Amino acid sequence: MTLKAIFLHGTVVIDGFLLSSLGEGALAAMGLAAALGGIVIGFIFAFSQAMQIRTAQAVGSNDPVFLKSVLASGLAVSLSIGVIGVGLIQLLGGILTEALAPTAEISDQAQTYLSIFCIVILGESIGQAIASFFNGCSRSKLPLYGYLLSVPLNIAFSVVLIHGLWGFPALGVAGAAIGSAIAITVQTGFWSVLLLRSYGHLRRVEGWRNGTFLPSFKRHVLFALPIAATFVSSNLAAHVCSLMYASMSLNGFAAMTLIAPWNMLTGQIAMQWTQATGILVAQLLGKDTPEDVLDRFLSRAWIGAFVAAGIVAVTFLAMSFSIDWLYPNLEVETRAILFGFLPILLIIQFPRATNAICGNTLRAAGDTVYVMHVFVWPQWAFRVPATALLIFYFDLSAFWILSLFLWEEFLKFPAFHRRMWKGDWKRIKVAE
Repeated sequence: MTLKAIFLHGTVVIDGFLLSSLGEGALAAMGLAAALGGIVIGFIFAFSQAMQIRTAQAVGSNDPVFLKSVLASGLAVSLSIGVIGVGLIQLLGGILTEALAPTAEISDQAQTYLSIFCIVILGESIGQAIASFFNGCSRSKLPLYGYLLSVPLNIAFSVVLIHGLWGFPALGVAGAAIGSAIAITVQTGFWSVLLLRSYGHLRRVEGWRNGTFLPSFKRHVLFALPIAATFVSSNLAAHVCSLMYASMSLNGFAAMTLIAPWNMLTGQIAMQWTQATGILVAQLLGKDTPEDVLDRFLSRAWIGAFVAAGIVAVTFLAMSFSIDWLYPNLEVETRAILFGFLPILLIIQFPRATNAICGNTLRAAGDTVYVMHVFVWPQWAFRVPATALLIFYFDLSAFWILSLFLWEEFLKFPAFHRRMWKGDWKRIKVAE
């Protein structure tokens, strides 16, 4: 799970690393376009999380009609989101980039990147549904194979097309987008072939879970909405803040653009541990495991989460002292801002990991609405308005903008841990 997540979130890091040689303007254009396109991708990923759970239920029931219904409904939901998202980008993308970009040149580059990135969105709308289906069927290696194929392709095509190697035109920002589009297209095609080979027999299964396809589709949507809402809110808040970052100084915006994918990428070490903990807690609750056994398991999982958080912190420490080597073409001020982020990046890993343990455990016990509230309110009642206030009114530096993520974790801490210590989750009957 961790390896797959690192490959998944590594695409933006790769594009940022390759474009850093072109300067802050190219990074700003990519950051702005990625923020807009990432909103749609966030919706796709959110519903794919729900599809994993639904698929696992179908596999556990050993009902091929149920499994077929989940696959068809999940693909339909995901592809619908992709098509609607691309349509909105075509209608509004140009207006938003012109309004948010600091210069006309950056706006043009962002629009070009975004128009090509639509291919990535459509590919992900199909690919992520298939990958989630594989995960729910306990075949998690298959999605990993797809990333092992696509990431090297992304790097190779992006390098060639950004810099114009071997006779190809030097496309700059557009070259990075084309490299990502080619890689995602190949990856989605690869997964589609694997799906047909492994589960093509489902096409011959007669009937639908809820009588016909439409009721089955509606049932899938109703099941997915509460789970997806938490992930959608998180991604939407992050990208709304990213759009506001465009109003910062160019150096500050470039630094925030670079640190965001690094934070997402390295954070997967701890986040995937906590998600795996949630899966195991759900299994233990389903077996009516005694409370003392749950407590012992969770205490060990908590230790593992702190170890994972420590690994992430050490990774950021190494990255911060390697900034001059990683990004030699950036301005001195941009590199200084990146290095200044280090105290926040070291501290935040530990409250974030323990909050995630609580959130995934409560979600495994069916307490999904409470978890959603704990995530949503600190984002929209605190971080988003605070970001606007610090940027547009106080005009503070990037350090203070990034610190809002740390304060958000502190706000969630008592709400999560009070619920965990209360202990009602240990007495939940999951089957009921």
